[in-house]
Amino acid sequence: MKNFSILKVCLTLGLFAIATVNAFGQDPADAQAAEDGRNAATNSDLDNSKKPNIVFVMSDDQRWDTFGCYGRTDVRTPNIDKLAASGVAFDNAYYAVAICMPSRTTMFTGRYFSDHKVGFTYPFNRTLTATEFADSYPAQLRAAGYRTGFVGKFGVRLANRPKTVAKHFDFYTGISTTSKKGPHFPADDKELQRIFRKDRNPKERTLIKGDSMIRFLETQPKGQPFCLSVSFDAVKNDRDSDMYGPHEELFKDQEMWVPENYVVGKSQRLPEVLDHCRGTYLHVARTSTPEQYQRTTRRFAVQGYTVDQQVKRLMDKLKEMGELENTVVIYTSDNGRFHGSQGLFDKAILYEEAMKQPLIVFDPRAPKSQRGTRVNAMVSSTDIAPTILSLAGLKAPSSMKGRDISGLLAGTQDFAKWRDTVLMENFFLVEMFGKNRKKDVSLEDLNEEIVANNRSYRTRGVRTDRYKYFIYYEHTPVVEELYDLQLDPYEQNNLIAAPEYAEVLEKLKTKTKELQAFAVE
Repeated sequence: MKNFSILKVCLTLGLFAIATVNAFGQDPADAQAAEDGRNAATNSDLDNSKKPNIVFVMSDDQRWDTFGCYGRTDVRTPNIDKLAASGVAFDNAYYAVAICMPSRTTMFTGRYFSDHKVGFTYPFNRTLTATEFADSYPAQLRAAGYRTGFVGKFGVRLANRPKTVAKHFDFYTGISTTSKKGPHFPADDKELQRIFRKDRNPKERTLIKGDSMIRFLETQPKGQPFCLSVSFDAVKNDRDSDMYGPHEELFKDQEMWVPENYVVGKSQRLPEVLDHCRGTYLHVARTSTPEQYQRTTRRFAVQGYTVDQQVKRLMDKLKEMGELENTVVIYTSDNGRFHGSQGLFDKAILYEEAMKQPLIVFDPRAPKSQRGTRVNAMVSSTDIAPTILSLAGLKAPSSMKGRDISGLLAGTQDFAKWRDTVLMENFFLVEMFGKNRKKDVSLEDLNEEIVANNRSYRTRGVRTDRYKYFIYYEHTPVVEELYDLQLDPYEQNNLIAAPEYAEVLEKLKTKTKELQAFAVE
């Protein structure tokens, strides 16, 4: 299979729109549609007994089109697909930033990268303060009476991290690898000690996260709402980590789909400034031949299936506990990945493969009319945190710049009052990466030298339902890209100089400036 057709995609999406609403065996009474003012109550006067549980599941580097529910037929994601068939899948969700640390910080806090500035490279390499993290969704929920848990890759540079996470999480197994570092809360949990024992096969890393997820649920007291955040390291790794043996066998002979914008060798189409980005040389090394592409993409599919099996464990456990009918499950990833598309391997650059976000929300309290639906509204990853708080009946702190999408979930949103454009940013420069701790390097001087010599590919731009515009704003002269996604979904024809798009270009330039100003105000 070299391609899948538009017809196959449409048929697949249509099937999920009419799929059974009882995919997980629940039989909840129809809930009343949520009203736009559902978060009007203050965060201190709510009845805990009526609050829903919330589970937020995040994979790592899982591209939006690597799911059955988004149209793929060469992958296996049956349990995530069931979430979509019984919930709401978003077709125009976009990352505000598409690289792990800043993206995770954005989803914790509802803030844009240019606002929180928590990233890998100077001058966007701040440490999030404990006071700022107190405005995050888990901290706000715990203050409101929720039991909070975190499992997996935490991925945020946080001040006084052990004490800060202990303050805001009742249960924490926030480690990125099977290295036996902690802390684990509660520290005396013998089952956690068994789960994280030193002799476990490192290829079971995804299963270890799943075991820890189940342990949180096993220790959940009756009568208290909970919010569990589960963050898998998969599907990031193209090496052996997370390659669970039995699941490798399922894909050993699978021919993987090749997108139209996959590039053999080095791309001749990309702007020259991207010669300085990590994705260009990693593609040459890892995905630039058809054989490399098939092997690497197959390995990502294996990891995606292993994560999918942990989703099944989650749903089965919730059902066993009698909590499935009152638990909202949100599934997403921290960013996409190119896998050879555009002649890139990595992420961060503002093309669709990195920026488009898989986002599925399963709410068993929703009316039948909203189950198995798809939403085309423009959604940003900044919307995750305020929406989680809204689902719990809480008001978002003023620091959160994202919007509550609960009206979209309930089908009550007035689209005339919804955004038509989302902001996207990238401030990662690989030349700056790793230099933060070198005492003999002036980061300020290095940054100025990179900018002065046109090696900076820092970028900002916008996406509408039809168009995308972005600018490498530190390049002289600036480098810009404009795409009509309706006519050119694979972003192969840069329209920046096309006279017939001049009016569209000016509007998108203006919108970029407006949204960037809003992001930091």
